[in-house]
Amino acid sequence: MGDERTALIIGLSPGQRGDAPAGRELLRRLGPVAGRPALIMDRAYHGDQTRQLARDLGYRPVVPPPSYRNPSWSYDRDLYRRRNEVERFFCRLKRFRRIATRYDKLDLIFLSFIHLALIWDALQLL
Repeated sequence: MGDERTALIIGLSPGQRGDAPAGRELLRRLGPVAGRPALIMDRAYHGDQTRQLARDLGYRPVVPPPSYRNPSWSYDRDLYRRRNEVERFFCRLKRFRRIATRYDKLDLIFLSFIHLALIWDALQLL
């Protein structure tokens, strides 16, 4: 996310697919960045492959290690607390029943309504 209210990229994936492979696909679509910005990730993205891809693209991954992980790594705890901004973003989208319940069967229609919700959300800032 760029600022607290802007989606940079959105993608749909099958429900049975894991979060980490879909997240890596989105990162590849975003491509490299300059300046080593922080990439605050959910715990589902703690894997070596995802964190390495983030570093390769120029990000500084911020994700806590699971308790069983040895060796573990350090991360910015204060920055990780901002992850709730992403959760609030999804909550704003899910205010629309059509999106929250995945009412539409076709991906194209569903994604179109997500875009409309994003436009509505952006207009709330004006």
